[in-house]
Amino acid sequence: MRNKRLLSYLLVCLMLVLTGVMVIDQFVLSDVSLAREEVDASLAVGEVNPNEEIVSSPQASKAGLLSATIGNPHLIADIAEQASPAIVYIQVEWPQQKEQRNRISDPFWDFFDSWFFSPFTTQPRSVISQGTGFIIDESGIILTNQHVVGNKGENQVIKVTLNAPGISGEFNAEILGSDAKLDLAVLQILDADGPFPTVPLGDSDASRPGEWVIAIGNPYGKQFEHTVTVGVLSAKGREIAIQVDSNTTQVYRNLMQTDAAINRGNSGGPLLDITGKVIGINTAVHAQAQGIGFAIPINVAKEVLQQLIETGGVQRPWLGVYPLTLTPELANSLRIPNDKGVLISDIIADSPAEKAGIKPWDVIRRVDNNDVTSQEEFLELIGKKAPGDQVLLTVLRDGQVHLITVTLENRPPEYL
Repeated sequence: MRNKRLLSYLLVCLMLVLTGVMVIDQFVLSDVSLAREEVDASLAVGEVNPNEEIVSSPQASKAGLLSATIGNPHLIADIAEQASPAIVYIQVEWPQQKEQRNRISDPFWDFFDSWFFSPFTTQPRSVISQGTGFIIDESGIILTNQHVVGNKGENQVIKVTLNAPGISGEFNAEILGSDAKLDLAVLQILDADGPFPTVPLGDSDASRPGEWVIAIGNPYGKQFEHTVTVGVLSAKGREIAIQVDSNTTQVYRNLMQTDAAINRGNSGGPLLDITGKVIGINTAVHAQAQGIGFAIPINVAKEVLQQLIETGGVQRPWLGVYPLTLTPELANSLRIPNDKGVLISDIIADSPAEKAGIKPWDVIRRVDNNDVTSQEEFLELIGKKAPGDQVLLTVLRDGQVHLITVTLENRPPEYL
């Protein structure tokens, strides 16, 4: 009898314990569900809407970007979908030429989208170039690379293909302006009515290595049009040299480096940041390495965009001298009191410098009110001016200081 009572007590206690556990578990599940709802709500607030103006802070962390991506797992797809209607495929055909370059031995092919033609042929054939561009104005203005389309007045036929709602198909275009030194060109769509879809321009100066970037283009031509690749901004301020021909080497400075896949045909396409704005123009790929592509900072393009549209090119200030950094060794050998300034090793005939009376072996100590300590600093100070500007140079000559005013001119094409 006693054992039966004890067993009954134990059963009652066990039932009470189980009932308590079930109640507690229900409360816990309810709290977890509520917490999940709060997290989802907070993430939803943090979603990046490509249609909204988003201010990118230089202090924004990678964790913040990842948080935004978690809040919207379709973020990259949303950005690509929004930008794609404004991205165009470009094909350029030049008139028949008697001689063609050997594509296999052409070093230009190693970095840029080369001209597409049959190697080793000497028969007259048209030269075809393919690339990418993006519309930056509703009137149909396109930004792309100069090496994709060439220069204005070369009698080339330019076709652009759009795939946008209400405006789809192949249209003629013309070059408004181009600049080989910066590898930039601006096109105008001719035989289609706008308004055209556009992609917004961002601020490349605010971008930082490690930030997510998105490249959209037409690698290897129309077959793979609107290809989307993703990576990070690997570095800024890169410099590469391209052997254009046997006599010319073109140096491109201040490029952005990315590991987003860029291939031939991507040239001229946009490099977008995580807010969907263009921060670079894809322009080159390093053929001897994997995952190394280069883009022109969009701020470089914005500085000259109006010039390209209005004048057809970029005007650069020209002084017409060959400066050398005045090192202590050079100053000592020439018996110059100190090593401040740049030494003018030669003067170009009929240049602004010669007209103003600058002579070889002059030492330029100041440009306007700015001290000069190196060749790079001197060129940068002159480069900030415009053709027609007057600059006051402080010149040391034979131990005497002279103040010489020079009126800068537009740099001739042969000295670009």
